[in-house]
Amino acid sequence: MNTASDKLYRTAFRLAILTIVYNLIEGTVAVFFGHRDDSLTLFGFGIDSFIEVISGVGIASMVVRIRQAPESQRGGFERTALRITGTAFYVLVVGLIVSSIQKVITGEKPETTLAGVVLSVVSIGAMLFLMRSKLAVGKALDSAPIISDAHCTKVCVYMSIVLLVASAVYELTRVAYVDILGSLGLAYLSFKEGREAFEKANHTRDCACGND
Repeated sequence: MNTASDKLYRTAFRLAILTIVYNLIEGTVAVFFGHRDDSLTLFGFGIDSFIEVISGVGIASMVVRIRQAPESQRGGFERTALRITGTAFYVLVVGLIVSSIQKVITGEKPETTLAGVVLSVVSIGAMLFLMRSKLAVGKALDSAPIISDAHCTKVCVYMSIVLLVASAVYELTRVAYVDILGSLGLAYLSFKEGREAFEKANHTRDCACGND
């Protein structure tokens, strides 16, 4: 592995660790306030943050293994990372849909969504930075999982926007279905990202070595 590639892998590893730490904090805060305030959109957003943790762990593990054995094939590492991310997204989709149906049946609505407004604004800034950084490194390394992880982060930007809109509109109108529609919006984005992760896993090359 040449010096330039090694430097890029170190950057990818640092970004993965930053993703893990940030999303652990964000996910914990979102799940806590989502459960406390009975906001399904915020709770689902928190679960998505934990999926980002899974993705970050997969990328970090892949980078470590490649740096330890640079001559080995990367295809198996990459497919595993992609499938873990895709599976986690599908699980989130099912959970959000089931919870939305339950909310419709019971008529429950959030007490407040102010926490969602605040957290979404912070998240948009953080995710934009991570997305751009990961995409640059992934393209330089010709790594499908790192690029997919960047796209996963891009979806988190969209999810943050959905959370912001749903939380702000509900806080202003108190219309119960706004929170449910927000959670279904998250489910739609999660399904698309999960499907794309599996498609990329199926097309990942046995040796995506690029110019290394």
